[in-house]
Amino acid sequence: MPVERKPDWLKVRLPQGPNYSDIKGLLRGLELHSVCEEAQCPNIGECFESRTATFLILGRVCTRNCGFCAIETGRPTGLDEEEPERVARAIQRLGLRHVVVTSVTRDDLDDGGAHIFAVTIAKIRAYHPSCTIEVLIPDFQGSGSAIAEVVRARPDILNHNIETVRRLSCSVRPAADYDRSLEVLRLAKDIDQTVLTKSGIMVGLGEAWEEVLQTMLDLRETGCDILTIGQYLRPSKGHVPIERFYPPEEFRELKEEGERIGFSYVESGPLVRSSYHAKAHVESTRLAGNHSFRED
Repeated sequence: MPVERKPDWLKVRLPQGPNYSDIKGLLRGLELHSVCEEAQCPNIGECFESRTATFLILGRVCTRNCGFCAIETGRPTGLDEEEPERVARAIQRLGLRHVVVTSVTRDDLDDGGAHIFAVTIAKIRAYHPSCTIEVLIPDFQGSGSAIAEVVRARPDILNHNIETVRRLSCSVRPAADYDRSLEVLRLAKDIDQTVLTKSGIMVGLGEAWEEVLQTMLDLRETGCDILTIGQYLRPSKGHVPIERFYPPEEFRELKEEGERIGFSYVESGPLVRSSYHAKAHVESTRLAGNHSFRED
Protein backbone atom coordinates (compact mmCIF):
# COMPACT_ATOMS: atom_id res chain seq x y z
CA MET A 1 0.00 0.00 0.00
CA PRO A 2 1.26 3.51 -0.78
CA VAL A 3 2.30 5.61 2.23
CA GLU A 4 1.90 9.35 2.72
CA ARG A 5 2.88 10.38 6.24
CA LYS A 6 6.52 11.49 6.30
CA PRO A 7 8.77 10.10 9.03
CA ASP A 8 10.67 12.50 11.27
CA TRP A 9 13.94 12.12 9.35
CA LEU A 10 12.35 13.75 6.27
CA LYS A 11 11.20 16.93 8.00
CA VAL A 12 13.06 20.13 7.02
CA ARG A 13 12.96 23.74 8.18
CA LEU A 14 10.96 26.38 6.32
CA PRO A 15 13.32 28.12 3.84
CA GLN A 16 14.44 31.52 5.13
CA GLY A 17 17.48 33.72 5.73
CA PRO A 18 19.32 36.60 4.04
CA ASN A 19 21.21 34.44 1.54
CA TYR A 20 18.02 32.60 0.61
CA SER A 21 16.31 35.89 -0.18
CA ASP A 22 19.37 37.24 -1.97
CA ILE A 23 19.65 34.28 -4.33
CA LYS A 24 15.93 34.30 -5.10
CA GLY A 25 16.23 38.00 -5.93
CA LEU A 26 19.28 37.44 -8.13
CA LEU A 27 17.53 34.70 -10.11
CA ARG A 28 14.44 36.86 -10.62
CA GLY A 29 16.51 39.88 -11.60
CA LEU A 30 18.38 37.95 -14.31
CA GLU A 31 15.23 36.10 -15.46
CA LEU A 32 16.72 32.73 -14.55
CA HIS A 33 15.21 29.55 -13.14
CA SER A 34 16.52 27.05 -10.60
CA VAL A 35 15.60 23.39 -10.43
CA CYS A 36 15.61 23.90 -6.65
CA GLU A 37 12.38 25.89 -7.00
CA GLU A 38 10.79 24.25 -10.04
CA ALA A 39 11.21 20.68 -8.75
CA GLN A 40 10.21 21.52 -5.15
CA CYS A 41 13.54 20.34 -3.73
CA PRO A 42 13.37 19.82 0.07
CA ASN A 43 16.93 21.16 0.44
CA ILE A 44 16.30 24.57 -1.10
CA GLY A 45 16.60 26.41 2.22
CA GLU A 46 19.93 24.81 3.12
CA CYS A 47 21.41 25.22 -0.37
CA PHE A 48 20.29 28.80 -1.00
CA GLU A 49 21.41 29.86 2.46
CA SER A 50 24.88 28.40 1.73
CA ARG A 51 24.81 30.35 -1.57
CA THR A 52 24.53 27.38 -3.90
CA ALA A 53 21.91 26.73 -6.56
CA THR A 54 21.29 24.47 -9.55
CA PHE A 55 20.49 26.52 -12.63
CA LEU A 56 17.68 25.33 -14.88
CA ILE A 57 18.22 26.25 -18.53
CA LEU A 58 16.17 25.85 -21.74
CA GLY A 59 13.14 27.41 -20.07
CA ARG A 60 10.87 25.97 -17.39
CA VAL A 61 8.46 23.87 -19.48
CA CYS A 62 9.37 20.22 -20.11
CA THR A 63 8.21 18.19 -23.10
CA ARG A 64 8.02 15.01 -21.02
CA ASN A 65 5.59 14.03 -18.29
CA CYS A 66 7.51 11.85 -15.85
CA GLY A 67 5.46 10.44 -13.01
CA PHE A 68 7.82 11.67 -10.28
CA CYS A 69 8.65 15.21 -11.39
CA ALA A 70 7.08 18.53 -10.36
CA ILE A 71 8.42 20.57 -13.29
CA GLU A 72 5.71 21.97 -15.56
CA THR A 73 4.90 19.86 -18.63
CA GLY A 74 3.73 21.26 -21.94
CA ARG A 75 4.90 22.70 -25.24
CA PRO A 76 7.86 25.06 -24.81
CA THR A 77 8.04 28.12 -27.02
CA GLY A 78 11.25 29.44 -28.52
CA LEU A 79 14.83 29.31 -27.33
CA ASP A 80 16.57 31.99 -25.27
CA GLU A 81 20.03 32.41 -26.82
CA GLU A 82 20.98 34.98 -24.16
CA GLU A 83 20.33 32.59 -21.28
CA PRO A 84 23.91 31.16 -21.13
CA GLU A 85 25.42 34.60 -20.56
CA ARG A 86 22.93 35.45 -17.81
CA VAL A 87 23.73 32.15 -16.07
CA ALA A 88 27.45 32.91 -16.27
CA ARG A 89 26.94 36.43 -14.90
CA ALA A 90 24.93 35.06 -11.97
CA ILE A 91 27.63 32.51 -11.15
CA GLN A 92 30.27 35.22 -11.25
CA ARG A 93 28.23 37.46 -8.94
CA LEU A 94 27.69 34.59 -6.50
CA GLY A 95 31.40 33.70 -6.58
CA LEU A 96 30.68 29.99 -6.83
CA ARG A 97 33.49 27.43 -6.72
CA HIS A 98 31.29 24.72 -8.21
CA VAL A 99 28.11 25.06 -10.23
CA VAL A 100 25.44 22.63 -11.42
CA VAL A 101 23.52 23.38 -14.63
CA THR A 102 20.54 21.26 -15.62
CA SER A 103 17.57 21.64 -17.94
CA VAL A 104 14.09 20.61 -18.78
CA THR A 105 13.87 18.01 -21.55
CA ARG A 106 13.37 19.65 -24.93
CA ASP A 107 12.35 16.91 -27.35
CA ASP A 108 11.01 19.68 -29.60
CA LEU A 109 14.57 20.77 -30.49
CA ASP A 110 16.66 18.93 -33.07
CA ASP A 111 19.63 18.70 -30.69
CA GLY A 112 17.59 18.57 -27.48
CA GLY A 113 19.27 21.79 -26.35
CA ALA A 114 22.82 20.42 -26.42
CA HIS A 115 24.14 23.58 -28.09
CA ILE A 116 22.80 25.77 -25.27
CA PHE A 117 24.48 23.49 -22.72
CA ALA A 118 27.79 23.82 -24.60
CA VAL A 119 27.52 27.60 -24.86
CA THR A 120 26.63 27.85 -21.16
CA ILE A 121 29.75 25.88 -20.21
CA ALA A 122 31.90 28.14 -22.41
CA LYS A 123 30.38 31.31 -20.95
CA ILE A 124 30.91 30.13 -17.37
CA ARG A 125 34.57 29.40 -18.12
CA ALA A 126 34.96 32.85 -19.68
CA TYR A 127 33.36 34.70 -16.76
CA HIS A 128 34.58 32.54 -13.89
CA PRO A 129 37.42 30.21 -14.97
CA SER A 130 38.18 28.85 -11.48
CA CYS A 131 34.66 27.42 -11.07
CA THR A 132 34.23 23.69 -11.66
CA ILE A 133 31.19 22.84 -13.78
CA GLU A 134 28.70 20.00 -13.46
CA VAL A 135 25.95 19.48 -16.03
CA LEU A 136 22.91 17.32 -15.38
CA ILE A 137 21.67 16.47 -18.86
CA PRO A 138 18.57 14.80 -20.32
CA ASP A 139 19.06 11.81 -22.62
CA PHE A 140 18.80 13.88 -25.85
CA GLN A 141 16.76 10.92 -27.20
CA GLY A 142 20.03 8.99 -27.41
CA SER A 143 21.62 11.36 -29.95
CA GLY A 144 25.34 10.66 -30.01
CA SER A 145 26.11 14.00 -31.67
CA ALA A 146 24.19 15.93 -28.98
CA ILE A 147 25.95 14.08 -26.16
CA ALA A 148 29.29 14.64 -27.88
CA GLU A 149 28.66 18.39 -28.20
CA VAL A 150 28.16 18.70 -24.44
CA VAL A 151 31.09 16.46 -23.52
CA ARG A 152 33.43 18.28 -25.91
CA ALA A 153 32.54 21.56 -24.21
CA ARG A 154 34.49 19.98 -21.33
CA PRO A 155 32.39 20.06 -18.18
CA ASP A 156 34.14 18.61 -15.14
CA ILE A 157 31.18 16.36 -14.31
CA LEU A 158 28.53 15.00 -16.65
CA ASN A 159 25.47 13.78 -14.76
CA HIS A 160 22.55 11.86 -16.20
CA ASN A 161 20.09 10.28 -13.81
CA ILE A 162 18.80 6.77 -14.39
CA GLU A 163 16.17 7.58 -11.69
CA THR A 164 14.80 4.10 -10.96
CA VAL A 165 15.27 0.37 -11.52
CA ARG A 166 14.73 -1.31 -14.89
CA ARG A 167 11.35 -2.86 -13.99
CA LEU A 168 9.81 0.47 -12.98
CA SER A 169 11.44 2.69 -15.58
CA CYS A 170 8.63 2.54 -18.16
CA SER A 171 5.93 3.47 -15.65
CA VAL A 172 7.92 6.13 -13.76
CA ARG A 173 9.39 7.89 -16.81
CA PRO A 174 7.53 6.58 -19.86
CA ALA A 175 9.29 8.73 -22.47
CA ALA A 176 12.74 7.64 -21.29
CA ASP A 177 14.52 4.29 -21.50
CA TYR A 178 16.67 2.48 -18.94
CA ASP A 179 19.23 1.19 -21.45
CA ARG A 180 19.36 4.53 -23.25
CA SER A 181 20.30 6.22 -19.97
CA LEU A 182 23.11 3.73 -19.46
CA GLU A 183 24.29 4.40 -23.01
CA VAL A 184 24.42 8.17 -22.36
CA LEU A 185 26.89 7.58 -19.53
CA ARG A 186 28.86 4.99 -21.48
CA LEU A 187 29.14 7.23 -24.53
CA ALA A 188 30.30 10.20 -22.44
CA LYS A 189 33.21 8.13 -21.15
CA ASP A 190 34.00 6.85 -24.65
CA ILE A 191 34.22 10.44 -25.92
CA ASP A 192 36.34 11.76 -23.04
CA GLN A 193 37.79 9.50 -20.36
CA THR A 194 38.72 12.52 -18.23
CA VAL A 195 35.13 13.63 -17.62
CA LEU A 196 33.64 12.41 -14.37
CA THR A 197 30.26 10.78 -14.90
CA LYS A 198 27.52 10.72 -12.32
CA SER A 199 24.00 9.32 -11.94
CA GLY A 200 21.20 9.17 -9.40
CA ILE A 201 18.58 6.73 -8.15
CA MET A 202 15.33 7.42 -6.28
CA VAL A 203 14.08 4.76 -3.88
CA GLY A 204 10.63 4.20 -2.41
CA LEU A 205 8.78 3.61 -5.69
CA GLY A 206 8.19 -0.09 -5.10
CA GLU A 207 11.56 -1.48 -6.15
CA ALA A 208 13.16 -4.49 -4.45
CA TRP A 209 16.48 -4.15 -2.65
CA GLU A 210 18.10 -6.52 -5.15
CA GLU A 211 16.89 -4.33 -8.01
CA VAL A 212 18.58 -1.29 -6.51
CA LEU A 213 21.84 -3.23 -6.20
CA GLN A 214 21.55 -4.38 -9.82
CA THR A 215 21.00 -0.80 -10.99
CA MET A 216 24.13 0.24 -9.12
CA LEU A 217 26.07 -2.53 -10.87
CA ASP A 218 24.66 -1.50 -14.25
CA LEU A 219 25.82 2.08 -13.65
CA ARG A 220 29.30 0.99 -12.61
CA GLU A 221 29.59 -1.11 -15.75
CA THR A 222 29.37 2.11 -17.80
CA GLY A 223 32.30 3.57 -15.85
CA CYS A 224 30.07 5.87 -13.79
CA ASP A 225 32.16 7.55 -11.07
CA ILE A 226 29.67 9.20 -8.68
CA LEU A 227 26.29 7.99 -7.44
CA THR A 228 23.50 9.73 -5.53
CA ILE A 229 20.68 7.82 -3.83
CA GLY A 230 17.70 9.56 -2.24
CA GLN A 231 14.14 9.02 -1.08
CA TYR A 232 11.41 9.69 -3.62
CA LEU A 233 8.96 12.30 -2.35
CA ARG A 234 5.62 12.67 -4.10
CA PRO A 235 5.13 16.25 -5.41
CA SER A 236 1.32 15.94 -5.59
CA LYS A 237 -1.49 13.40 -5.57
CA GLY A 238 -1.27 13.31 -9.36
CA HIS A 239 2.24 11.84 -9.23
CA VAL A 240 3.44 8.29 -8.65
CA PRO A 241 2.68 7.28 -5.03
CA ILE A 242 5.34 6.51 -2.44
CA GLU A 243 5.45 2.81 -1.65
CA ARG A 244 7.99 2.91 1.15
CA PHE A 245 10.20 5.24 3.19
CA TYR A 246 13.73 3.92 3.54
CA PRO A 247 15.23 4.53 7.03
CA PRO A 248 18.64 6.26 7.31
CA GLU A 249 20.43 3.01 8.14
CA GLU A 250 19.41 1.49 4.80
CA PHE A 251 20.82 4.50 2.96
CA ARG A 252 24.07 3.91 4.85
CA GLU A 253 24.05 0.28 3.68
CA LEU A 254 23.56 1.40 0.08
CA LYS A 255 26.43 3.86 0.40
CA GLU A 256 28.71 1.12 1.68
CA GLU A 257 27.65 -1.18 -1.14
CA GLY A 258 28.29 1.53 -3.72
CA GLU A 259 31.77 2.14 -2.37
CA ARG A 260 32.43 -1.61 -2.33
CA ILE A 261 31.62 -2.03 -6.02
CA GLY A 262 33.87 0.84 -7.02
CA PHE A 263 32.11 4.22 -7.17
CA SER A 264 34.56 7.01 -6.40
CA TYR A 265 31.93 8.81 -4.30
CA VAL A 266 28.44 7.88 -3.08
CA GLU A 267 26.01 10.39 -1.56
CA SER A 268 23.17 8.39 -0.03
CA GLY A 269 20.50 9.65 2.35
CA PRO A 270 16.78 10.37 2.70
CA LEU A 271 17.02 13.98 1.45
CA VAL A 272 19.76 13.44 -1.12
CA ARG A 273 19.10 14.83 -4.60
CA SER A 274 21.34 14.93 -7.68
CA SER A 275 22.94 18.24 -6.79
CA TYR A 276 22.88 17.95 -3.00
CA HIS A 277 26.37 18.59 -1.63
CA ALA A 278 27.63 18.58 -5.23
CA LYS A 279 30.66 20.69 -4.30
CA ALA A 280 31.63 18.05 -1.73
CA HIS A 281 31.55 15.39 -4.47
CA VAL A 282 34.16 17.38 -6.38
CA GLU A 283 36.35 18.12 -3.37
CA SER A 284 36.26 14.55 -2.05
CA THR A 285 37.13 13.12 -5.45
CA ARG A 286 40.03 15.58 -5.77
CA LEU A 287 41.35 14.75 -2.27
CA ALA A 288 41.09 11.04 -2.99
CA GLY A 289 43.29 11.56 -6.03
CA ASN A 290 40.82 9.80 -8.32
CA HIS A 291 40.55 12.55 -10.90
CA SER A 292 42.58 15.42 -12.32
CA PHE A 293 40.42 18.49 -12.77
CA ARG A 294 40.86 20.68 -15.79
CA GLU A 295 43.35 23.50 -15.61
CA ASP A 296 42.42 25.13 -18.94
